[in-house]
Amino acid sequence: MSRRYLYLARHGHAESEDAGLSDQGRRQAALLGARMAAVPLATITHGPLARAAETAAGVLTAAAWPEVAPEVSAVVGDYPPHVPAQVPAALAPLVEGWSAEELRDGPRLAREALARFAVPAERETHELVITHSFLVGWFVRDALGAPPERWMSLTAGNAALTVIRYSEAHPPALMLYNDMSHLPPELHWTGFPPHLRVRR
Repeated sequence: MSRRYLYLARHGHAESEDAGLSDQGRRQAALLGARMAAVPLATITHGPLARAAETAAGVLTAAAWPEVAPEVSAVVGDYPPHVPAQVPAALAPLVEGWSAEELRDGPRLAREALARFAVPAERETHELVITHSFLVGWFVRDALGAPPERWMSLTAGNAALTVIRYSEAHPPALMLYNDMSHLPPELHWTGFPPHLRVRR
């Protein structure tokens, strides 16, 4: 039976939107790679921004997959995948600051991302996508059959792991969401606003 195991991870911590990884982010990437080293990974795809590319490089170095080369793709970049006509006031900051072009192109890129990754493969395959919080939420809400605007309330932490299984015989299965068990406590919850952080 053909199955695709899609591993989704947000990039590691960066000092700013335009910067590469911070020291924290580099540690997060290495720890994510160490966690995934035993996975028989076929591909790793990352968005074009520096923080995603550097995370993918850190994961590859730590996991030491000799036959896997990173691929860059705009479809797993940083963009708003869907903006409803009426945005709740509490969620309005998510779409502020995007250009008209980005708001226009985001839904097309989001559809292309699902068409590329959110389907069964011809044979069992394991693929890693290093992306951004918005797109992790977009894949999760799609797997659950939730309305398109539900991505807006799904947040992913830096280097947290989400896994979705796609099979011809079953609906998509959300196997892990925002899992941080490979990170020490001081590296948990980066990328989350303070009011969404869960203390254990």
